Amino acid sequence: MYKYLFGPVPSRRLGMSLGVDLVPKKVCSLDCVYCEVGKTTKLTLERQEYVSYERIVEELSSYFKNNPDPDYITFSGSGEPTLNVRIGDVIAFIKQIKPHIPIAVLTNGTLLYDQQVRTELISADVVLPSLDAATEAVFKKINRPPETLTLERYLQGLIEFRKEFSGKIWLEILILPDYNDSEEELLELRKIIQQIRPDSVQINTLDRPGTETDIHGATKAELRRVLDLLQLDNTEIIAAAPQRKNIKSYRSDAETAILETIARRPCTLEDLVQILGMHRSEINKYLDVLDSEGKVEAIQQARGFFYKKNENFNDLSG
Repeated sequence: MYKYLFGPVPSRRLGMSLGVDLVPKKVCSLDCVYCEVGKTTKLTLERQEYVSYERIVEELSSYFKNNPDPDYITFSGSGEPTLNVRIGDVIAFIKQIKPHIPIAVLTNGTLLYDQQVRTELISADVVLPSLDAATEAVFKKINRPPETLTLERYLQGLIEFRKEFSGKIWLEILILPDYNDSEEELLELRKIIQQIRPDSVQINTLDRPGTETDIHGATKAELRRVLDLLQLDNTEIIAAAPQRKNIKSYRSDAETAILETIARRPCTLEDLVQILGMHRSEINKYLDVLDSEGKVEAIQQARGFFYKKNENFNDLSG
C-alpha cells in the first residue's frame, strides 16, 4: 500500500492513470465551491516540499519494479501539485526511469505566473489547467482565491505558459449554473481562451456535491448551449462518468467494496478513505460512476455529505 501514489484509476481523459499526490489534504491555492475533495484547510500560494522528494521517489521505484506500466502518470490528488517545490525533480526522475510513459499534470494553473513553476512543468507531456471565470467577481465567487491572487495574474500565467510549453494544454472549464454560465461571462471567457490558445477546451460540470450545498451540475442541454456560445475549435464536453467502466483500469472490486461499506452505514468520503485504505481521489472516481448510475445518493448532514446505497435502484443487468 502506497501513501503518495494511488490507482491506477479509471480516468476519462488519461486511461489507466497512476496518480502522484504531492501535497497533504487540503493544501491548495484555491478554495473552490465545487471541490469534491473538500474545503481547503490551508489556502496558500507558498511553495514548500510538502511531501519529501525521497518518499515520492521511493514509492515510484517500488511501483515500477512490481507493476505494469500505466498509460499515464498523473500529478493530482489532495490539493494543488505545483505548490510542491520538488515537482520538477519528480518529473525529471520519472523521465529518466520511464521516459516512454507520458506525464500529465492536473493543476488549477494559479501558480503559472511564477517563471520557476513554468520551467518545472516544461518536461511534462500534458498539462490540464482549469479556468472557471473570466471576471474578477466570478473568480472570487467560484474559486475563492487568496487575497493576493488576482484573476489578471492568474490569466497572464496561463498565457505565458502557452508561449513556453511545447506539450499539450487541455484547458478544463467547469460550468456551474447561475455562477459562470451567463452569456456575458461566457463571451468574456471566449476572448481569454483565444489568448491562451490551448490544444483543447474540455467543458465539464459537477458530478456530485461540492463543498457548498447551493450548487448543482449543468444539464446536457446547458452544456451544449455553452459550446454554442463559445464557438471555438477543439472544444468538447467531457464524456459521462459511466464510460469509465470501459477503461481497463476500472476495478469492479473497488466498486463492490464501496457499495458494501455504505450498505452497512452511510459514510463520508473521509470515512471511506479510512475504512477502505484507498486514496480519496480514487474513491471519488468510483463515486462519480455510482452516483451517475443511481446506485448511491448523497445526504447532507452536519459532518458533511454522507453516501448511502440507493435502495430504490433496480439493477436490471443480471
